[in-house]
Amino acid sequence: MTKKILLLSAYDARSHKLWRNRLAQMFPDIDWTQLALPPRNFNWRIRGNSLHWAFNNRDELTANYDLLIATSMADLSSLRGLVPKLCELPTIVYFHENQFAYPGNLQREDNIEPLLVPIYSALCADKIVFNSIFNKETFLEGVKDLANKLPDKIPDCALKKLEDSLVIPAPISIPNHKSIDSKTSNCLEVVWNHRWEYDKGPGLLLEIANLLSISKSPIRLHIVGEGFRQVPKEFDQIRDLLRKHANNIDIETGEFGFIEDEASYYSLLSSCDAVLSTALHDFQGLAIQEACFAGCTPLTPNHLVYPEYLPEDFLYHRHESDGTTAKLVMERLQQWLTLKQENKTLPKINLKNYSAEKLRMNYEALFEFAS
Repeated sequence: MTKKILLLSAYDARSHKLWRNRLAQMFPDIDWTQLALPPRNFNWRIRGNSLHWAFNNRDELTANYDLLIATSMADLSSLRGLVPKLCELPTIVYFHENQFAYPGNLQREDNIEPLLVPIYSALCADKIVFNSIFNKETFLEGVKDLANKLPDKIPDCALKKLEDSLVIPAPISIPNHKSIDSKTSNCLEVVWNHRWEYDKGPGLLLEIANLLSISKSPIRLHIVGEGFRQVPKEFDQIRDLLRKHANNIDIETGEFGFIEDEASYYSLLSSCDAVLSTALHDFQGLAIQEACFAGCTPLTPNHLVYPEYLPEDFLYHRHESDGTTAKLVMERLQQWLTLKQENKTLPKINLKNYSAEKLRMNYEALFEFAS
């Protein structure tokens, strides 16, 4: 008998969308019903998704299912109150991220909704799953810290349930694509492929672009990734600096902007030598991992989730000063440029444990509890 699963993605950013689509691809025999809301108006979305779904998607929510999977931003406790039939379903809550570890987080006494909603949702679930150890640990630390500030104590049994959660990463699977053979060029091809938001470190990226613009190094930096309505002002300066650098050494400028076509995006990744992160906020690093699967050598900060799967060779120390950190990044890129010019192979990382094929059994076991 075909298993039927209802999946709710309350703030369907690119990484959330990739995750749910890959689950559907990994398990084509499952009958999936997926409801997703666009990633905008964050404070309203995290609190208002239950109201939206309950009165706009009641037919889908009240159909017969074997299992419910919801992202941590789904206001599951309210949704179950508005649609009581959902209380009958075995439920998994999946954490892509947590607001406790978000830079400039929202832990203000007048705005703790984004912190409380995922806690309530997790406590409604039969299974709680995080995409990384870093995500789980920072969430638990945040909950305990918040609990010490609240007027009423959070029961120990509730904290124990959160501590007993699982860790299963979002699976990586990049489609077949036509590679652009730029790895044979004289330039070191480097891609930065993150959301164009302040938590991805545009200040450090600007410092790196500035150092690159005054160098004569044949390093081509491609700036791609998803932008939103409010793009940090640094990106205009970064674009100008990269154009200046390209003109100074007579090379074509790299890609700059969102690449909507999936095949073109993955072709760019496969054409690059290295992938760079300047993030202040990353709970798995799907953009980095995808680039690694496409053959890139990663260069990331030595904190957040990255040390969970990257050895020291691929990490740089993040100083308080972006200028100091940028110099360390440029030194590493220069080393890799030298290796390429000497026809030597750049260091590589094997992330097969994050592949869809490897993680299939983990998800299969997770879904089985509902049988």
